[in-house]
Amino acid sequence: MASKPKTNKSKLAARPAPRPLCNTPPRIKPSLPAVIANDPRRARAILNTRGKWLNGTVLHYCFFKSGHYAVAKKQADAVRAAFAEWKAVGIGLVFQEVTQMSEAEVRIGYSEPDGSSASAVGRDVLHVPTTEPTTVYGWDLTTAYGRGTALHELGHVLGMEHEHQNPFAGIKWHEEAVYTSLGKPPNSWTRETTFHNILEKLEPSQVQGSSWDPDSIMEYEFEPGLIDEPEQYDVDGLVPPGKLSKADKAWLLKWYPAQAAQTPTLEAFKAVAVPLAAGQQVDYLFKPTESRRYTIATKGASDTLLGLFEDVNGTPRNLAADDDSGEDRNASIVYKLFAGRRYFVRLRLYHPGQTGITSLMVS
Repeated sequence: MASKPKTNKSKLAARPAPRPLCNTPPRIKPSLPAVIANDPRRARAILNTRGKWLNGTVLHYCFFKSGHYAVAKKQADAVRAAFAEWKAVGIGLVFQEVTQMSEAEVRIGYSEPDGSSASAVGRDVLHVPTTEPTTVYGWDLTTAYGRGTALHELGHVLGMEHEHQNPFAGIKWHEEAVYTSLGKPPNSWTRETTFHNILEKLEPSQVQGSSWDPDSIMEYEFEPGLIDEPEQYDVDGLVPPGKLSKADKAWLLKWYPAQAAQTPTLEAFKAVAVPLAAGQQVDYLFKPTESRRYTIATKGASDTLLGLFEDVNGTPRNLAADDDSGEDRNASIVYKLFAGRRYFVRLRLYHPGQTGITSLMVS
C-alpha cells in the first residue's frame, strides 16, 4: 500500500500550475496465434518490432491549413524544428514536408480549444483516416515546455512509448493523488485516460530499454506528491529537461542507424542468405534488366517485414510492403518493375526462427 505523499511544503507552495500532458489514444494490442503466444521469445520479438518503420523510409508530413486543426506558421515552424532535431541525431529516416494530405503519412493538426496533444505511435499512423490528424498539438509550441512537447509527439511517430510506463522503472504511485490531479484542469482526464497514459505498465517488449530514463523526452513532468517511489520525486516532483537524452538518441540509432554509403546489389534468380538478429534490417539495390512483373520473396521460418522502394530523383518512394509476422507464410511482393530504374529492397527481421537464417530472392 502506498504511503502518504512526503511533499516538500515549501516547493509545493512555489510550484507552477500542473502542465497539460500528452494524451495518447489507447492502442489495440495485436492478437497472436496461440502457437506464437506460447513462444515468449518470438512473441516478444514481434511485439517489439511491429510498430517500427523500415529504416530509410521517407516520412512525409503535412500541416492542416484550415478548419478546426489549422496550424499557424509559428507553431508549424516549431514542429519543423523538432523534426530537424530528431534528424540531427544521424538517423536513416528522412522527413519531407508535403502540401497534400493524401501524400503524407504524418498529418499534423493544432487546436488550443481542445487543449490536447497526442499522436499515433509508429506505423499505427498508417491506420488513421486521411481526413484526420495523426499527430495533434493543443498548446503553444514556442515555449520551452512546448518545444519539448513538439519533440515528444514526434517521438511517438518514431515508435517511442511513454517512459514512466516502463515496467523496469520501479515507480510506485500515489494512485488516488494521480487520479485527482489529472482529473482537474488543465487535463480533466477520466480515470480510464489517466490509467492508460500514466499508471498502466507497458509490456516489456514495448519499452525502449531495460532501465528507466527520467531525462527522456518521452517522460512527463509530474508535480510533487504523485510519485511514491523513488522518494526524491515524491518530495521534489519530476521535471525532465525537455530535450533528447543520451538514451533517446541511442534508442533511435539502434532502430534507425545512418544509411550505409553503398548498398549491396541483388541479382534476379540468385538467393542471398540474410543472417540478421531480431530487430535488425538489411537493404539491397535492384536494377532490373527488363520491364516485367517481379516477385520479391523471403524463405525460411523467420518473421519479417519486407519493403520495396523506387529511387525517384534520389528519394526512395515506398511502393509496397508485406509483413508476415505471426503468420505461417513468407513475405512476398509482386510488382511490375521497369528496366533502367533503381529499386531498394528493405528487410527488417522480427524473429529469426529455428535456423537463424532468412533467404531473399528476386525472380
